[in-house]
Amino acid sequence: MPDHKSLLLPFTYLFSLSVLAHGLDYEHIAVHGHQTRLVGQAISASEGIIGQGEIAQRPLLRTGEMLELVPGMVVTQHSGSGKANQYFLRGFNLDHGTDFQTRVDGMPVNMRTHGHGQAYTDLNFIVPEFVGNIQYRKGAYHATQGDFATAGSASFFMTPQLPSMLSLQMGQDNYWRTLAAKSLKIDNAVLNLGVEATSYDGPWTDVEEDIKKFNGLVSYHRPTENGQLSLTFMAYDNQWNSADQIPQRAVEQGLIDELGSLDTTLGGESDRYSLSVNWLVGEWSLSAYVIESNLDLYSNFTYFLNDPVQGDQFKQVDQRRIWGGEINRHTYSNLFGKEWAHEFGAQLRHDDIGEVALYNTRARQVISPVRVDAVQETSSSLYWQSELLLSSRLTLSSGVRYDYFDVSVDSDLADNSGNANDDLVSFNASLTYSLTPSLEAYANAGQSFHSNDARGATISVDPVTGEAASPVDLLVRGEGMEVGLRYFDSRRLNLSMALWSLNLDSELLFVGDAGNTEASRGSRRYGLELAAYYWLAETLSADLELALTHSRFRGEEDGEGNRIDGSLPMVASAGLNWQLSEQWQSSLRVRHFGKRLLDSHGEQRSSPLTVVNLSVSYRLPSWQFRLEALNLLDSNDHDIDYLYESRLPGEAQEGIEDVHYHPIEPRTLRVGATYHF
Repeated sequence: MPDHKSLLLPFTYLFSLSVLAHGLDYEHIAVHGHQTRLVGQAISASEGIIGQGEIAQRPLLRTGEMLELVPGMVVTQHSGSGKANQYFLRGFNLDHGTDFQTRVDGMPVNMRTHGHGQAYTDLNFIVPEFVGNIQYRKGAYHATQGDFATAGSASFFMTPQLPSMLSLQMGQDNYWRTLAAKSLKIDNAVLNLGVEATSYDGPWTDVEEDIKKFNGLVSYHRPTENGQLSLTFMAYDNQWNSADQIPQRAVEQGLIDELGSLDTTLGGESDRYSLSVNWLVGEWSLSAYVIESNLDLYSNFTYFLNDPVQGDQFKQVDQRRIWGGEINRHTYSNLFGKEWAHEFGAQLRHDDIGEVALYNTRARQVISPVRVDAVQETSSSLYWQSELLLSSRLTLSSGVRYDYFDVSVDSDLADNSGNANDDLVSFNASLTYSLTPSLEAYANAGQSFHSNDARGATISVDPVTGEAASPVDLLVRGEGMEVGLRYFDSRRLNLSMALWSLNLDSELLFVGDAGNTEASRGSRRYGLELAAYYWLAETLSADLELALTHSRFRGEEDGEGNRIDGSLPMVASAGLNWQLSEQWQSSLRVRHFGKRLLDSHGEQRSSPLTVVNLSVSYRLPSWQFRLEALNLLDSNDHDIDYLYESRLPGEAQEGIEDVHYHPIEPRTLRVGATYHF
């Protein structure tokens, strides 16, 4: 029978993760995330930990693919490598992050009221080698989760002590990546210094991506009398050219090949700078951050549909500063003789958006503005989460959260300026039952929400057509439920299974590409998820992850079906990690994404995608040599497909509805050498 204190675990588990993230007892959690015992600790079957060991084994084409370590998560790209990825989870086409919350060392990554899309989540500022561990949750069953956590959340914790290393990686299409890191001991404190520089031209026929990416990290960690103090500075700068999605008919007509482009002047530049502090002191945890983020992005999805003369290229601008923080306290009490753990907290965030804008352009030269805005957006939250030991086997987790949002929009079109505010109270409850010391059952229910773009909450005139437009709710409710099982045997097997459902009141979105608001109906999703990690021997392990999802709109809409565009019904991945000898290690991975729905009637679907990646490494005491084969079988499947109207020169004025897609990159080989000192 488990010790009774080990059943207070959703509380103690969260506290221990926070401590681990700041340097105490780091090795156990960061190296073997899947081998961490969550039975008796987690509050749902669909949450988990990803350690640096799993990250280091995974062959990655793009930084954002770290999120594919979350079972059932899909990370793709429809444009250049410098912008945020496209994400899919639990039947959601999350676009660039809507309905999935991402944080790094307590700092939010999702950008509210962003120039390219609500909740824009660009992970290019993270260096995989600098990540200690990732904690993920699907669904919203804990009160600390807030905006955008409807489908789930992921929290990245940077390692408190960087490995001292020099690394050089090179590959096809002029790929170069250099990495340097050093950890310095200063009395009982640690100072980390890390830099990464990447350049890449890509495989495209008529576009050189010409990526120039730089990342820098400086962090300071030291123990205090009864806690831990951490300061972190992060810097990111990137510029690139883009090979965007292309219409299928252009390839079939021989206008371009599958790696070609119709507009070769697309691309962008982006930067992000942040300073954060995290302080653990006794029962208290405090964090604060300030972030500066900028993006200029040039895109063209419809070519000559809207403007037959100048073309439809446009520029999206986002310039902002974000500041905020969180304070919480962990305490214990008794209720009718039962142990009761509490977590109380408050969160504050303010986005000072100096310019969020959309311009018509041609070859990156501005022709005219569509709309230009400055926005002030503030959110404040209070939450309480508790764990009550009902018996030696049964634990009740419950929580409540209050969120208040206030926005002010100053638009170049006076009719679209204004103020709006909204608030929500959200509840959650979970039951955890210990069937055996190795097997646990869960039942979860929780309310969640995502915020809509502030411009959509104050809009009254469509900036493109000049017609009247109706504002949308600032906050949109979601409700989810889940039942699941988790089995853990530290010698052989880590297995989890979850049945879940999720209802969303509305999938209202601000469309950054058009400058207006697009409304849709409420939705209902449910599905099954399975994750299994099996250690066949000390030198051989295998894993299998499977997610099946059913997604439908609720209600009726004239001329539309009930299928949700972009929803992904099946995701599967499998991996084999084999240490061939003391020096040789290998990792072979297969990812499969099922056919995606492209229209609400279910008449158009994408082709499925299957890709195989391989890495082989050779280790010496101070050196590691690595070979990666990405898209090993040279698949020509598509990263993503869309169905919409576009117009090529000479076509009818109303354009042609067609599938537009972005191909996955052909097989590419990369080799690297790392020196540890």
